[in-house]
Amino acid sequence: MTSLATNDGTSISKFCFGTMQFGGKADEAQSGEMFAACREAGINFFDTAFGYTDGKSERYLGKLAASERESLFLATKCAHPAPSTPANITAQFEESMDRLNMGYVDLLYLHRWDDGTPLEDTFETLAQLVDSGRVRHIGISNFSAWQTMKAQAVARSFSLSIAALQPMYNLVKRQAEVEILPMALSEGFSVFPYSPLGGGLLTGKYGKGDGGRLVDDPMYKARYAQDWMHDAAIALQEMAADVGVSPITLAVAWVARNPGITAPIISGRTVEQLRPSLDAMTFEMDEALYAQLASLTPTPPPATDRLEEA
Repeated sequence: MTSLATNDGTSISKFCFGTMQFGGKADEAQSGEMFAACREAGINFFDTAFGYTDGKSERYLGKLAASERESLFLATKCAHPAPSTPANITAQFEESMDRLNMGYVDLLYLHRWDDGTPLEDTFETLAQLVDSGRVRHIGISNFSAWQTMKAQAVARSFSLSIAALQPMYNLVKRQAEVEILPMALSEGFSVFPYSPLGGGLLTGKYGKGDGGRLVDDPMYKARYAQDWMHDAAIALQEMAADVGVSPITLAVAWVARNPGITAPIISGRTVEQLRPSLDAMTFEMDEALYAQLASLTPTPPPATDRLEEA
């Protein structure tokens, strides 16, 4: 596995903070408070993207990180919206660098797989960015296992290597267990999963009738529409009450404990909302509790669908 570290040689933290809410549901003051809370907790790894909040996410993060740039590991994403063409990657990257007001990023992800652009064109452009010293590592987000290995083969033809993957992974979205996480362990990819709280489902707020993305956003509503997912969220709340911690802490700690996971990406709109996720950094989850939580949701079948071998 590629050893990822800040530019001054400090290892990346075991959790990453995702700034998708910066400039959206979190204003500049709230964003600053969350950044400070993460730094106090020991987080030195922050994730953003060209497509987040019309650029405010990158701008806010750039301001907050400027005074300690060399001791932080910053990731952004490109080619979403629009294709993974050389022109689009270059244009978005240049704009991201302007927003961040920095000379380099530690990790640049392709945000989505693009069927319409030859991988050779995409990775030649990424290799040039790495060779220029403006990108330290390359990652991919939302790629399947076969797409990842195909991309890695093309990357290597340009003397480049994919260092990190960013899949969705949480207690009710476990598809990554089938091929992505075993592939990562076998091939040495770092894995930084997003949405450990299932779009907010696993916080327990929807069981109380509260509003949020799962009610207001058609994409999230469809993603977490199945009844068994909501049943699992209720069961998680009950288990958390027995343990004496927030269901948020349990859900995030469960993701972090998987041996294929390098660092889960946590987030929030306010410091108060973020706290239980930060608590997961120091929560000790034994094997029995890990298995008990896993039993709340179906284990996905193996890729071969030979259930007798699962």
